[in-house]
Amino acid sequence: MTPPRVGVFGLLGSGNLGNDGSLEALLGHLRAARPDAAVDALCGGPEAVTERYGIPATRLHWYRGEYRTASRAGAVAGKGLGKLVDAVRTAAWVRRHDVVVVPGMGVLEATLPLRPWGFPYALFLLCAAGRLTGTPVALVGVGAAPIADRATRALVRRAARLAAYRSYRDEASRDAMRAMGVDTARDAVHPDLAFALPAPAASPPAPPSGTVCVGVMDFHGGNDDRARAGEIHRRYVDGTTRLVRALVAEGRPVRLLTGDACDAAVVTAILDAVDSPLVTASGAASLAELTAEAAAADAVVATRYHNLVCALKAGTPTLSLSYAAKSDALMERMGLGAYRHPAREADAGRLLEQFRELERNAPELRRVLAERNATVSRQLHEFLTTLTDALFPAKSRTVKETA
Repeated sequence: MTPPRVGVFGLLGSGNLGNDGSLEALLGHLRAARPDAAVDALCGGPEAVTERYGIPATRLHWYRGEYRTASRAGAVAGKGLGKLVDAVRTAAWVRRHDVVVVPGMGVLEATLPLRPWGFPYALFLLCAAGRLTGTPVALVGVGAAPIADRATRALVRRAARLAAYRSYRDEASRDAMRAMGVDTARDAVHPDLAFALPAPAASPPAPPSGTVCVGVMDFHGGNDDRARAGEIHRRYVDGTTRLVRALVAEGRPVRLLTGDACDAAVVTAILDAVDSPLVTASGAASLAELTAEAAAADAVVATRYHNLVCALKAGTPTLSLSYAAKSDALMERMGLGAYRHPAREADAGRLLEQFRELERNAPELRRVLAERNATVSRQLHEFLTTLTDALFPAKSRTVKETA
């Protein structure tokens, strides 16, 4: 058998710790299951991916200003030309591989603002190139959600149909794709790939420190909330700030967590508003570091999806400031479905009530999380074994022509 040539694709290395965690989990599995695999990436931050994970990487977009607003004629022309160039670049990159994997990430959803000609178009190009070149494209453990915008929905639906393999991180994602007209009869559902990352080292239970981790997000609502994005953001920041202030008033140390570089502005706003040495900002640069922060806390209140993953994986009682169905589904899977609060309507008084209840039930919740983590670990191991068999069948395949 020839070593498989595996491509990974996505907004990787761009500052989102959840996306990078999904890549890290996939690479860890590949290096154990197929150490001979030659892996490279087509991604948002190629330099960061190469430095951090030691694999060659190519920039996702030819036009470097792809995600900046185009207001001048030159920028508009550059973006337009970039779409054509990216079609050729993507097809050439895909053709060099035996399989291309999109690891995790919410690539089939619009729960955060995005434009159809951005990542949805890039994903469509990828899956179309896979069909044209005969290279299977696998969407592995991805998130999906209903999409109201017609153009975005059309691109996402078409990309999903063109993919050779699909699996989802929750039932709600599979249901959303079925509702969009994708045949999901053979699509698998399994825990988020990030649960395959190494768990925190076991240690004797530490006495309560009083520390609360609060995971914050530069939240403005979803793709359908653009008209009231400012109002949603102000309400979210105000409610979160009031919660932090109330905890500090009780002498509780508060550690602010993030999951994306853009969240720094919210951290700064809370630090300035509360102005207390009890409030500090985490510098965690990976999901492993976020998990360690959560493991050292008595409780966690978190917004970003992968902040929730880290806290729950750490076995720490967690309250979700939920902004999408994926957060609700994760909390239900891990047995904490009762501890959710809508991020769009962040109410400090109600949040504090829910937090009190969370802490009262902490011993039982830690027991539940230990059981659920064991189940999730087993389910994900079984899925990844099946995935390896599906993507790399034992029978040797003919190497594709590269000329």
